[in-house]
Amino acid sequence: MKTPTFDRSKYAELLESAAEAEVVTESKVRDVRLGSGRTLALITLDNGKDYKRPNTLGPNTLAQLGETLEQLRGRAAAGEIDAVAITGKRFSFAAGADLSLVDRIPSREVARLMGELGHDALGILGDLGVPSFAFVNGLALGGGVEVALHSTYRTIDASTPAVALPEVYLGLVPGWGGATIVPNLIGIENALRVIIENPLKQNRTLKPKQAHELGLFDRLVAPINFLEDSLKFADAVLSGTETVKRPNEPGRIERMTKWDIAVKIARKSVEERLGTVPLSPYRALDILALAKHNDLARGFEAENEALADLISGDQFMASMYAFDLVQRRAKRPVGAPDPKLAKPVTKVGIVGAGLMASQFATLFVRRLKVPVVMTDLDQERVDRGVAAVHGELEKLHGKGRIGDDDLNRLKGLVTGTTDRTRFADCDWVIEAVFEEVSVKQQVFGDFEDIVSEDAILATNTSSLSVDEIASKLRHPERVVGFHFFNPVAVMPLVEVVNAAKTDDVTLATAMKVAKNLKKTAVITGDRPGFVVNRVLAKVLGEAMHAVDTGTPIKVVDHASDPIGLPMTPFELLELVGLKVGAHVLTSHHTPFPDRFFESKNLDALADANAKLIERDAKGRAKGYTKEFERIVGTEGKTPMSADELRERLETGLAEEIKIMLDEGVVTAPEDIDLCLILGAGFPLMDGGITPYLDRVGASERAFGGTFHTPTIRGAVHR
Repeated sequence: MKTPTFDRSKYAELLESAAEAEVVTESKVRDVRLGSGRTLALITLDNGKDYKRPNTLGPNTLAQLGETLEQLRGRAAAGEIDAVAITGKRFSFAAGADLSLVDRIPSREVARLMGELGHDALGILGDLGVPSFAFVNGLALGGGVEVALHSTYRTIDASTPAVALPEVYLGLVPGWGGATIVPNLIGIENALRVIIENPLKQNRTLKPKQAHELGLFDRLVAPINFLEDSLKFADAVLSGTETVKRPNEPGRIERMTKWDIAVKIARKSVEERLGTVPLSPYRALDILALAKHNDLARGFEAENEALADLISGDQFMASMYAFDLVQRRAKRPVGAPDPKLAKPVTKVGIVGAGLMASQFATLFVRRLKVPVVMTDLDQERVDRGVAAVHGELEKLHGKGRIGDDDLNRLKGLVTGTTDRTRFADCDWVIEAVFEEVSVKQQVFGDFEDIVSEDAILATNTSSLSVDEIASKLRHPERVVGFHFFNPVAVMPLVEVVNAAKTDDVTLATAMKVAKNLKKTAVITGDRPGFVVNRVLAKVLGEAMHAVDTGTPIKVVDHASDPIGLPMTPFELLELVGLKVGAHVLTSHHTPFPDRFFESKNLDALADANAKLIERDAKGRAKGYTKEFERIVGTEGKTPMSADELRERLETGLAEEIKIMLDEGVVTAPEDIDLCLILGAGFPLMDGGITPYLDRVGASERAFGGTFHTPTIRGAVHR
């Protein structure tokens, strides 16, 4: 596609709106004489900051890059250069668009200019009159990847920490060429994985080797001489001695037969998983479908329109609020004591050897790289637990996530025993036993006599009182709640429960352990359910109450779809287990009988170990089981409509969250939102639960106010 001359004046309003706040990434150019005698103009993107502040692409950065490339196009036409290459400052290529500036975009028209600016500036890389190369030497996300995609050829440093197009996760689409170029480079099925599937799986990224194998990059280069070897690659390509082959580029058959089918299947999958409320995945799918024709002008226009709509919409502004929580608030936990108080952890003890305990052991040994000892009631259970950990480590090795030496070393660090005296030198002991206060009290009572007086005792209870668990100990101050979410390896949140008697040393140690495990820790008060389970108990309780009083199962299960929850109430109930769900409801009904329902039907379902949802061979829901329908019956006389139930649920959630804040479970609604995003998969597009409840009027109905001060587009001041 022929690129017009770059015109800065076209974007004057956009550039002015970003001028004061933008950290401009400069485009620094130097000529490099290649071995063949050819001249390559090398652009280095550099924001002038240290490695902690990656390069970003704001409007003025893009304008400067466009002007630089325009000048190089002139030099190429004059025969002064034979190629252009673009790389980044040390450790950073480009982390995408500067998202901190989006709230300065005043209108849809200016939002559209952001898309046009990216296309016009980056598009010159493919229309220089000479080949262009991208030497990706560090983090490359979103727009950074799109810089590379517009280049003729691409290399990547094998030590690059991550490559991704995360826009759909953030409520956008890859709007500077990515949604159009990627499927025409690596095929539609691979593109769907990179652009749709990975962002919707907790923003999964690619490793350099994966990106190279897909065909996003032409060469995987070792880091030690990355720039030198990339320049040699460029020289070989220019000389004709190096031929670049891209085996995943789609052919005629794929475009004619596979393309539409793949997009249709992906659309159905997104709808089954997320419903139809999120806008960004569907806009991305529309552009991917259009990309079948390989018409760049048409594709880029669709990207411009999508960005204009999404950037100026409520969902994206809410996503930015949520993204800010994940990126900033999560790294500065409110209420955390001085980290210098934390004790070193040189050995971990795990009480229990079941599924959850095995997940703990795998995580602790992999991240802390210290000895981990497991125990249980008998040696057979212990052996099964240790074998499960070894099996998980071998799976990680098979996926290339740990090397041969690490595999053998980590397996050697995990042991099991029924001899509890082997816990004597543990600094950190965490229990994963039955969710019953007396059982946990007995465990900690036994181990208090074995471990040293300054060892930390952590409980993974999901809803029980940490103070009550510690109440019979001589040193309750060294007990802390440390609540993981399942699956432990995947879910990023740990609720660190600061009980009344937990001291600062214990709390500081727990926070440091969470950080070393690469988890996000939110400090909560010792109240039933803490944050996530208390909110989910409200959802499950309202769902069971509605069924119990005669509302049809299907109406109940889908009444909350417009909220955008990651799964329906009964899918959630199946995931956590009926017995666990019944226990959660009981543990909330007991202290709060006026706000949380008990459900005899749920108890009956749990006693029968009933299956709730019928699924097809691929695991997709296709209806509810006869057993479920038989047990809950239709005896209730007060059925609700979907709208009535949703409004009741929203109002009840607003009421409960306000009470949680008044009780001091956490210090601010932002912490509630952070917990639900990271611990329950609450969608970023809603900005967290509290902005959503404000927008739909539930906060006003519940307590006559709002959790946040709304702006004109439904986001929140923060």
